[in-house]
Amino acid sequence: MKLRPALLTIVALAASATLYTSPISAKEETKSVFVMSRTWAVTQVADTPVIYRATRDNNNLNPFGPPPRLRTIQAIAAIQQATGCKPIVASMYQNISGQFFSQVSCN
Repeated sequence: MKLRPALLTIVALAASATLYTSPISAKEETKSVFVMSRTWAVTQVADTPVIYRATRDNNNLNPFGPPPRLRTIQAIAAIQQATGCKPIVASMYQNISGQFFSQVSCN
């Protein structure tokens, strides 16, 4: 059967992809901050320009967690608390995983 080798190839590629891709692990220091009853992890991801990534802990999808809040406002506050600098809102964007990236202004 020709289907079996193709299926085995797909399974082998998927297994190798999971082995060689690690979960988000920061080489830089990650700071945890508490914003509006939510925990955020803020990490510097680029030096020039200085860009920070803010990732919200989903609390294991607990339905009895704190009330919902706007994530963009929380991300701005989290980056500001973690860095002491003000995020540049015009440079902020969110990826499909819900992580926020922003440049900061330290005046």
